[in-house]
Amino acid sequence: MQVDNQLVSHLAHLSRLNVAPEKMDKLVTDMQDLVGFVEQLNELDTTGIAPLIHMGDAQNVLRDDFVSGSISREEALQNAPDADGTFFKVPKVIRK
Repeated sequence: MQVDNQLVSHLAHLSRLNVAPEKMDKLVTDMQDLVGFVEQLNELDTTGIAPLIHMGDAQNVLRDDFVSGSISREEALQNAPDADGTFFKVPKVIRK
């Protein structure tokens, strides 16, 4: 694959990037190097190698869900700085 100014300009347009004209040559060179590296990887023989799906062997390492006790409303509001008996009262933070 050949990378040139036209391709880089098109990719920059699709990416909504503004590329300064003085940096275009450097960007073309860098992209040619990247494409060259990927082409080297394509030369590797990968027959018989399964695709990598997960980096490790662990799958769904989650704890079991179980119902446990909780505190009552009165106990929760006992240490509240301000409450109305049913809800916590907090200062207003959104003003219109």
